[in-house]
Amino acid sequence: MKLKQRVVLLAILLVIFIFTKVFLIDNLDTSAANREDQRAFHRMMASLHIELDPRLDHTLQSPWEIAAQWVVPREVYPEETPELGAVMHAMTTKKIIKADVGYKGTQLKALLILEGGQKVVFKPKRYARDYIVEGEPYAGYDRHNAEVAAFHLDRILGFRRAPLVVGRFVNLRTEIKPVATEQLLGTFMTVGNNTCFYGKCYYCRETEPACADGDIMEGSVTLWLPDVWPLQKHRHPWGRTYREGKLARWEYDESYCDAVKKTSPYDSGPRLLDIIDTAIFDYLIGNAVRHHYESFQDDEGASMLILLDNAKSFGNPALDERSILAPLYQCCIIRVSTWNRLNYLKNGVLKSALKTAMLHDPISPVLSDPHLDALDQRLLSILATVKQCTDQFGPDVVLVEDRMTLSHL
Repeated sequence: MKLKQRVVLLAILLVIFIFTKVFLIDNLDTSAANREDQRAFHRMMASLHIELDPRLDHTLQSPWEIAAQWVVPREVYPEETPELGAVMHAMTTKKIIKADVGYKGTQLKALLILEGGQKVVFKPKRYARDYIVEGEPYAGYDRHNAEVAAFHLDRILGFRRAPLVVGRFVNLRTEIKPVATEQLLGTFMTVGNNTCFYGKCYYCRETEPACADGDIMEGSVTLWLPDVWPLQKHRHPWGRTYREGKLARWEYDESYCDAVKKTSPYDSGPRLLDIIDTAIFDYLIGNAVRHHYESFQDDEGASMLILLDNAKSFGNPALDERSILAPLYQCCIIRVSTWNRLNYLKNGVLKSALKTAMLHDPISPVLSDPHLDALDQRLLSILATVKQCTDQFGPDVVLVEDRMTLSHL
């Protein structure tokens, strides 16, 4: 064989080798990642059912110490949490040793300290389960049951970025008033035969108290994140103006995502993909008020976007506010792991999974059937939006591999 022919043959073999390495091996890696996503989904489905059981036989630690150790920069709780039922049982049963007005905000809440020194945020029931909040997607009071449902949806989606939430009944007369601060106690009143309070917040009014059924008030309790993980507040790049006649830039500029991508912390790291995960989460629950968000301080963009304050959700099952998905359809990118999880949840699986996850919550049934049905319909809209993106730009551009090794040391 002549030298020239040998050179040509070697060049062809080199091209074949490179092709095999780049495409075949990458495909094998992708297949392995997809198989791991499927295994993770099956593990989640197997652990959906949570027994609120106080036993912690294998440890001398308190439930609060266990939950505090779960928190890392990219997760509030790990995938495998055999102690979750015990922590949630403590949240719903431990004695309240102090009650105060809630931290700053627009909506009524109370800050409770439970036996052992653990802070929780109590949000009172305002509406019956079948009440439909009319008007704008951000209208109405906070919905306590929405916090419970959103936490379990966070588990199902595999994000694990929402603080723990569980339903709880409290006796305002015997559990709250004796340990209430003067500031909170001064907002208590009686309406008919019911004990009520209106607290301190931007929209709190004496004329609009939250009332118990007699003395017993239904609500949700959210576990306060450990003080060693201070929070940093950020303006959401797709926030609304909440002013009639004034649009935010993203509402009229179709190239807005390109500008966001050039701005820290969205120009590198996981934050932009977290924003898109959050848009999917918020669209499913109908939350149109994430004008700000929190991460851990001094994170340089590496911390997760923490899914706090989800109570302005599940207001109207017939209202699908597509603008919540703007980060997804304007950026046209999504994590492969998120895309896989969404596909595993179609064909009624999402509704069934969430119903199962919430079945044994103390305030069950947490959601009415129309809200559960709406989740499955909204999921189809998300999948269709991603398909439009892949049709336009191709799956290699839209589906982004972004898996991080998480440490719970």
